[in-house]
Amino acid sequence: MPPAPRRAPAPRPAAAPAAPLLLLVLAVLVLAAPGWARGSPRGAAGGLPADAAAATAPISIMGLMPLSPAEEDQKSKIGRGVLPAVQLAMDQIRNESLLHPYFLDLRLYDTECDNAKGLKAFYDAIKYGPNHLMVFGGVCATVTSIIAESLKGWNLVQLSFAATTPELADKKKYPYFFRTVPSDNAVNPAILKFLKYYRWKRVGTLTQDVQRFSEVRNDLTDVLYGEDIEISDTESFSNDPCTGVKKLKGNDVRIILGQFDEQMAAKVFCCAYDEEMYGSKYQWIIPGWYESSWWESWINSSQCLRKNLLTAMEGYIGVDFEPLSSKVIKTISGRTPQQYEKEYNAKRGDGQSSKFHGYAYDGIWVIAKTLQRAMKYLNATNRHQKIEDFNYTNHKLGKIFVDAMNETNFFGVTGQVVFRNGERMGTIKFTQFQERKEVKVGEYNAVADTLEIINNTIRFQGVEPPKDKTIIQEQLRKISLPLYSILSALTILGMIMASAFLFFNIKNRNQKLIKMSSPYMNNLIILGGMLSYASIFLFGLDGSFVSEKTFETLCTVRTWILTVGYTTAFGAMFAKTWRVHAIFKNVKMKKKIIKDQKLLVIVGGMLLIDLCILICWQVVDPLRRTVEKYNMEPDPAGRDISIRPILEHCENTHMTIWLGIVYAYKGLLMLFGCFLAWETRNVSIPALNDSKYIGMSVYNVGIMCIIGAAVSFLTRDQPNVQFCIVALVIIFCSTITLCLVFVPKLITLRTNPDAATQNRRFQFTQNQKKEDSKTSTSVTSVNQASTSRLEGLQSENHRLRMKITELDKDLEEVTMQLQDTPEKTTYIKQNHYQDLNDILSIRNFTDSKDGEKAVLKNHLDQNPQAQWSTTDPTRTNKDPIEDINSPEHIQRRLSLQLPILHHAYLPSIGGVDASCASPCVSPSASPRHRHVPPSFRVMVSGL
Repeated sequence: MPPAPRRAPAPRPAAAPAAPLLLLVLAVLVLAAPGWARGSPRGAAGGLPADAAAATAPISIMGLMPLSPAEEDQKSKIGRGVLPAVQLAMDQIRNESLLHPYFLDLRLYDTECDNAKGLKAFYDAIKYGPNHLMVFGGVCATVTSIIAESLKGWNLVQLSFAATTPELADKKKYPYFFRTVPSDNAVNPAILKFLKYYRWKRVGTLTQDVQRFSEVRNDLTDVLYGEDIEISDTESFSNDPCTGVKKLKGNDVRIILGQFDEQMAAKVFCCAYDEEMYGSKYQWIIPGWYESSWWESWINSSQCLRKNLLTAMEGYIGVDFEPLSSKVIKTISGRTPQQYEKEYNAKRGDGQSSKFHGYAYDGIWVIAKTLQRAMKYLNATNRHQKIEDFNYTNHKLGKIFVDAMNETNFFGVTGQVVFRNGERMGTIKFTQFQERKEVKVGEYNAVADTLEIINNTIRFQGVEPPKDKTIIQEQLRKISLPLYSILSALTILGMIMASAFLFFNIKNRNQKLIKMSSPYMNNLIILGGMLSYASIFLFGLDGSFVSEKTFETLCTVRTWILTVGYTTAFGAMFAKTWRVHAIFKNVKMKKKIIKDQKLLVIVGGMLLIDLCILICWQVVDPLRRTVEKYNMEPDPAGRDISIRPILEHCENTHMTIWLGIVYAYKGLLMLFGCFLAWETRNVSIPALNDSKYIGMSVYNVGIMCIIGAAVSFLTRDQPNVQFCIVALVIIFCSTITLCLVFVPKLITLRTNPDAATQNRRFQFTQNQKKEDSKTSTSVTSVNQASTSRLEGLQSENHRLRMKITELDKDLEEVTMQLQDTPEKTTYIKQNHYQDLNDILSIRNFTDSKDGEKAVLKNHLDQNPQAQWSTTDPTRTNKDPIEDINSPEHIQRRLSLQLPILHHAYLPSIGGVDASCASPCVSPSASPRHRHVPPSFRVMVSGL
């Protein structure tokens, strides 16, 4: 314990006679009680033990701090708590004779943390006390700033151990002010280092509207400026922080830098709990100088449940200066910080403790070292001037003290003691609130500008540190590789099938079955189908397979390939359907010769239109790669990120216009093709053996393209569905078309290779007969296309029609005779067969010209002898009339007429040559069979 206090000297009167009395009082005080001395109510003075005072000359230091014994005064607790540390330092300095032959005489003056009382104590010390070489102390910011501003006029240097207000860092305003405790602004470089350590580049601030906190925030803004760290939102409040907390959340601020006192801290965390701004996604960084268990005192004012408040507080980071160094290194006093702490605790006993005691201890050593350097400087430069010659008007000595203090550099119990523009470059600690207690997790050394995070001490609420913002991870909506593989395999099978059909078509191109179906047009259908197949590979390639530049090139290539492939295949089917329609549906067209070359011209014209559109499209407004972004989605894996799906498109500036042109052109072509297919739906032409299937293909392509285009547009935000639909539509259309065109040919050629030449008759359905009963269309062979011959056939046809009228009468007479006398059958057979043959052959010839399609069964080919056998002798005794009208006689008459009609009909259309042997008569007995020249035969070929 310090020695009993003694009275300080009474105020010095102005008159000289009072001086002896003053000296007497001082002598009595010194002899009465060495140690700390209490002065008058204006202040207090302290000195050293009497033995030291007797041996050396004192160096007076003015001590300004609150010393009031009131328990509720927190600032007074600081003053009383540092006195044991000051006493330790002064004792050690005296024992080391650091200032020999002088000793420090610290005279304490109670400022009571009041501006008026503090200023009065300062002036009383100057007026009534000895010449103080320095001022030690300054706890309350307002009192300290007032006194510090006037120091230059008195040539006094002040050293504070507890004034942390940033305002005192202004050296223009406070040039003679120093402090061993770091400023509140000293935490900002540490915060910067901490933010960089965890790579947080986006923060927000929440500040209480108090000058102290506003100054720290402003300095923090300057520190972060230019360091690639964005302050995305700055909020302040007076009493209700909830509005600012909501705005921070609305701006997606995850790292919040707070500046507020304990009372407001409770309210802030209560609001944070209500807004769910806590846990693994958020990190609060606030001042670390709050008292232990500070929330207990303010939990009621926060209007928040204790459990909720502690939940929101869990994991916050506190930043404050380090009271004592954690390094086990001997300090300037020869003791380690840990040894000093033990001595301090023993010295104070049950007395008040203060976290500033280490800075007060180092402050006494700073003063002693400063005076020591000043003494050395005076001894080296001016031997006639001593340190005790200092007075308040001695500007030279005052400047020497300032320069000597700026040169301070030693390791104290609070770390390396160095000043930079009067500011202490100290150590900043980081603590974390873990399970209702503060745990040190890191340390920042301002001198070395290094940050040390203690291993395995900091605990974040999640598996990793929070993100400084909602991490938006762009995720390309890409086509599934398994889906692409499956559809590619189907496409390859389709291309193999198309290649097989192409080989089949080329190999059998001279077969009449293939030749009549226009093999060149079939090749175009195959080529268009293969191009359409190839486009599927390109549609499935997106940003996951190719680069952006390659994708942009694919946009153009796949459009060209699909367009040309569609036009080639559909154009060929359209041309073939048009030819069938032109020949069989246009009643005004008399004689029509449509060669394959004309169909190729039609397809070429369609392709030319396509090329014009595509070239203009590419030159004027080419396709570009565009990215469409969708709304954010939570991470399926539960990570602290949000997924923003993006989708690649091939688009340009006027996409709607170009698509409208293409769709209009293709749509009109498709509608016209469907119309032609509908019009020729009832035409079945063996010579044109695939006309019906071509029509079906046109229907198929038209309907599927409409459906595919519509569904593809509706699913443009789902690439897998869109690609699947587009690919399946292309595969289905191409495969069905190729199969309809080539599979029937393949089957027919395999089962009946001669089917194309055995029956070349025109066959029409019942509905077609009604429509065409009044029309007669002359179809000519491509190889026999002479107009004059056709005109000759028409004139001959007219002549034969006239003759048939006459012969019909003869046929009627013969028929009547057959009904009257069955015995005359033999006579009729012998004498009238030639006339019957003439009549039927002529009739069938003319009727075939009119488009009739009667089909006769050739009984003669089956049993020619039985057809011409005589009447059964067992029936000769029956009644003649009954016998001739019996079913047996009627069957016999039909067996006579049908072969005649059959053999008369076939030569007229080229089915059986006129020179062939007749089953009923010899070739020489049937001259009428040879009267039709071969040039009169009508064949359809090359269609």
